[in-house]
Formats: sequence, structure tokens, C-alpha cells
Amino acid sequence: MLTRRTLLLCGSAALLTGCASANRVPPPMLADDQPAPHPIAPHYLQMYRAMPEEQFPIPAVDLKDIDPIYFRQLVDYSYPEPVGSIIVDTPNRFLYLTMENGKAMRYGVGIGRAGFDWGGRARIAFKRQWPRWTPPAEMIEREPELEEYRNGMEPGLENPLGARALYIFEGNKDTLYRLHGTSETWSIGKAVSSGCVRLLHQDVIDLYNRVPNNTRIVVLQA
Repeated sequence: MLTRRTLLLCGSAALLTGCASANRVPPPMLADDQPAPHPIAPHYLQMYRAMPEEQFPIPAVDLKDIDPIYFRQLVDYSYPEPVGSIIVDTPNRFLYLTMENGKAMRYGVGIGRAGFDWGGRARIAFKRQWPRWTPPAEMIEREPELEEYRNGMEPGLENPLGARALYIFEGNKDTLYRLHGTSETWSIGKAVSSGCVRLLHQDVIDLYNRVPNNTRIVVLQA
């Protein structure tokens, strides 16, 4: 069952460190003493290109703002759900779309902050391109400045749901949780949003195009 949880998981993951050779040459340093950035592969630049063809033109993602582990990629993955299921790995900030032959398309996500994290099994009841956003009454109560959007916010890049939204239902009941796009690239890989799972615009468009209505979704907590 989908549940609201009032405590954010506070356990920390084990810190992983790589082995370094004693003869390793350090990377060149920038003026601010930071290591020179690694070049970004051309296929990622194409993947996260500007999308002027959209109803509201989407700018290219500045990939320097994002840990490359969160770039969209095909990975080895197995989970006891049918092919075509969505699995949200909340602790690790990944969303998987399961595929044939033990593969999955993996996307980096931002997830709900303390007091808004959730978990369970449900379905994608329907999808919307450039949706309106209507904040729940309880959110307006917490944040009175949202009163002007009680009847909905027009679509666009400033709309919290972004370019696409996938609506999560438990049976026939709207959970009020969504998978949706975001322009806030810094939020990918972090716990910041009010309960929803956010993806880069280019990623949520890719996911939107791959999954039909009634797709299974499983949200994992630690």
C-alpha cells in the first residue's frame, strides 16, 4: 500500500573510495584549485540537447551540474516484476524501466524530502504533456503563497510538473504523487521535492514515450 511516511530515512550509505597508485599523476588543477572536469561524451550532449520543437522550448541541460552517474543509460538490472515495470530506487535516486534480457533504462531522479517520502506499489493511471499543476489544499495551507494556484497553474517551464507528468494511482484512487519533469538540474540525485519523483525534462519525455497507461510502478524505500 502507498503510505506517507513522517520520518526521512537518516541512515547514511557506506562511503566508497577508489584505489590509487602511488605513481598516479594528479589531474590538472583549475584556478580555483578544483580538478579539471572530465569531457562529456557526445552521445550525452545529444541526449540532453535543447528541444526547440516542444510547445515550450526546452534548453539544453548543463551536464556539468549533474553527477554523470545520473545520466540516462542502459544497465544490467533484474527485479521480480514484469518487463515494462517502473522501479523507483528512492535511497539511491534512480528510476528503472525494466526491459528484456535483464536490462533496464536507468534515469537519475530527485525524490521527496523529509516528511514526504513514500513507498509501495501502484500504477500509472494516465499521462499528460505540459500539464497544469494544482497544489493540494494541504500544501496551500503550509505555503499560503500558493493560493493563487488553487485552481491550477498554466503549463510551462516554470510549472512544477514540467514537460510531462505521469499520474500515480492506487487502484482508482489518486495518490497525488507524480513522476514529472523539472528544470532544476541541481535537484537530481537529491531529496528536495514535496513527495513527487522528478526527472530532467529530456528524461521524463523519454520515459513518457516508452510507457503506456496502467504501467506498474514500485517505489522502494530502504
